[in-house]
Amino acid sequence: MGRRYAIYDVFTEKRLEGNPLAVVFDAGDLSDVAMQAIAQEFNLSETVFIQRPGSATHSVRLRIFTPWHELPFAGHPTVGAAVALAEGLYGDAEKPLDLMQILEQKVGPVRAAVRLRPGGPTFAEFDLPRKPSRLDARFDKQAIADALSLKATQIGFENHVISFWSAGVPFVMVPLHDVGAVAAVEFDPQRWERLAPLAEGRLAAAYLYCRGGINHMARFHARMFRPEMGISEDPATGAAVAALSGAIHLFDELVDGHHPILVEQGVEMGRPSFIHLHLDIAGGKIATARIGGHAVKIAEGELAV
Repeated sequence: MGRRYAIYDVFTEKRLEGNPLAVVFDAGDLSDVAMQAIAQEFNLSETVFIQRPGSATHSVRLRIFTPWHELPFAGHPTVGAAVALAEGLYGDAEKPLDLMQILEQKVGPVRAAVRLRPGGPTFAEFDLPRKPSRLDARFDKQAIADALSLKATQIGFENHVISFWSAGVPFVMVPLHDVGAVAAVEFDPQRWERLAPLAEGRLAAAYLYCRGGINHMARFHARMFRPEMGISEDPATGAAVAALSGAIHLFDELVDGHHPILVEQGVEMGRPSFIHLHLDIAGGKIATARIGGHAVKIAEGELAV
């Protein structure tokens, strides 16, 4: 008997857009080597493996692998796994249904809420397992511009400057002048590897962002490049938006209250994605933060392993 899997497009309501994700169910008996090999076989930015939880109060345990290595946390596998689990249990529900899950990850337990709506795409959002923290690093603006094939004058807008953040996975946040500058980027992985800082045991990825977007609802437009993941560009990166929330809070000087922010990504790849970020600010600090999005199943089958 084969091992069941499904492919979901995440951070989108439309199939063949967003960020594709492989979800492998009943993966508790798979070794680390086997999971890494399966992730290489799917060759998607991430594959998530569903296992039994270590605590009776948790729903499942998630193991997340890129084609090259395991991640302690990632956004689109969290959303995709939450949707896949909910649809597997309650996909035939005839009435709207709201669910809560606790998903074990290496970064810690992650609370996810899922909204099932008959006849429509499923939405899931999760509380950030770690609030964003700014990391120490110095950057050569011209060297970064060279790695992006841009002019140094195209880097930065308003009071946003290059910064280094992590909410579980480290990213160098590179603000660009406008959508045109983001679209013009030609990323040089060799140059990036020579200048990118190391943090939390890995080379930091590049997250490029600007104000506005192609979609009039988007507050920010972004691209993500991470050579060490084994992919050239990622169409949607929840962990990066988690880190970006720190830069938004700092540079935009968000006032106390609730701030809904829509981030679009993947446009230049032909896979537009929409990541919902919700920040609650109290006393000038991030009190709570959530990331969410839709996910739609595109394929399912069995693995003969």
